[in-house]
Amino acid sequence: MASPKYTWLITGCSSGFGLSLTRAAQAGGHRVIATSREPSRTPDLVAEIEGNGGKWVQLDVDSPQSGEVIAELEKGGDHIDVLVNNAGYSIHAPVETFTEEEIRSQMETMFFSPLRLIRAVLPYMRQRRAGVVVNMSSGASLDGIPTMSVYAGAKAGLDALTRILAKEVAPFNIRTLTVILGTFNTNMQNSAIFGKTPFPDDYNGTITQQMQHFLASGKLVPNGDKDKAMQALYQVIVGEGVGAGHEAEKLLPLGSDMTPRLQGAREYLGHALEVFDSVTNSVDVEK
Repeated sequence: MASPKYTWLITGCSSGFGLSLTRAAQAGGHRVIATSREPSRTPDLVAEIEGNGGKWVQLDVDSPQSGEVIAELEKGGDHIDVLVNNAGYSIHAPVETFTEEEIRSQMETMFFSPLRLIRAVLPYMRQRRAGVVVNMSSGASLDGIPTMSVYAGAKAGLDALTRILAKEVAPFNIRTLTVILGTFNTNMQNSAIFGKTPFPDDYNGTITQQMQHFLASGKLVPNGDKDKAMQALYQVIVGEGVGAGHEAEKLLPLGSDMTPRLQGAREYLGHALEVFDSVTNSVDVEK
């Protein structure tokens, strides 16, 4: 039996994961609505995607009105079956030197923006009793390197929110999928932004300063192939290939550097339980 064909809305499609996943979905016979902040900057890509039966829509995910794109598409007959929140960027600095503006800008793009689109699409998916919400996350949400605190916090916040969302929407046959990504050959590391406040002298020679210099040098060599990763993600979303039989899964780690991070997260929690087990269970109300 042929697999159903979906309509996908993917954010951040001008490069990297978004473009790769768009191509994978189109190759699978699906209709993709690709988005970017400035489509006029990538006319060849727009022509490619639309020439293959898709649609390219201008979308500033940071706009408070970004969710309106969902209503406009639905009204026009494009019923969104799969929402992929992919657009984003990272800013690096020690916790104490981030400016309020830098923090809020990062949280706007990485937390509030995907949340707006999720809230906008859920009523339509709920009414149809079908849909998939995919959030592209990061290994930083499990254990990030110094200077990535705000980015990691935004990702971890959305991860936690999505775990609860999954429970809320399960009765409506809506699935959530969080994709925890390692380092890949995208433009992410080349487009990283660095906080404008100078490091205090006390940070000289610390791992935090060293990491900032390393990231700024452009010498980070990624482990992952974005096209392989997005082909795997595509299959998990549609339940084919490596995703066959795993349609109910809610967490997909991608990239070999994710294995030690996942193991580290398990050890971190297990250690706390081992050390404080008796304390944890000794503070209940007496019965």
